[in-house]
Parts: sequence; structure tokens; C-alpha cells
Amino acid sequence: MDTLEISKYILAGLLIIAGILHFVTPKLYLKIMPAYLPAPSTLVILSGIAEIICGVLLLIPTAQTVGAYLTIALLVAVFPANIEMSRKYFVKKKEGFWLSVLRLPLQIVLIWWAYQFIS
Repeated sequence: MDTLEISKYILAGLLIIAGILHFVTPKLYLKIMPAYLPAPSTLVILSGIAEIICGVLLLIPTAQTVGAYLTIALLVAVFPANIEMSRKYFVKKKEGFWLSVLRLPLQIVLIWWAYQFIS
């Protein structure tokens, strides 16, 4: 098994775990949901389901490319929540503000990572 294959399992695992966390700790995700989006609880559930599906699809060789494209789309779709988290940390002068800002470029790395699995 090569390094890229191992990294695919890591990314898939991270997506699946993150998706499960939407159900285990929904309040965490509700806190960062932008106020302008409707039905925040429903969106948290749907994004959790989407993350789990993306992770599973990456693990299925015949669905890997679809999983990679969906992962990229999901990462783009949830980016406003990451911006909102940084905004709220700044406004409330929360301790983790700089960590939340540093997290923003991580989305680009995650998108690049998912792109590696498009064949």
C-alpha cells in the first residue's frame, strides 16, 4: 500500500468521524452556523450525513472519484461556517481566535488532498 492510498484512508476516516460528531455534539456545529442560513439544526444533520457519505465513497474504489468531487464541494460549502467561527471568536474576544483564523487555509489543503483521489 503506497502513501497516497494510506492518506485516502486517513482522509476518509477524518470525514466519517467529523460526520459522526455532528450527531454526537451538534451544539458545537450550531455555534458556528452562519445566522443567515435557514434551519441550522437540519443543516448540521445534513452536513454530518454528507461528510459520512463522502468518507465512505472515498473508500469504494469505483466511487472514489465521485467521493473526491463531493468532498471538495462539501469543503467549499462549509467554508462560510469556518469564517463565521473566526468572526464570532473575534467579536467575543475568545481565546482561540488565531487558531480559527489559521484553520481557514486548512480548507485549501483539504481540498487539495481530496483532489488527489480524482482519477
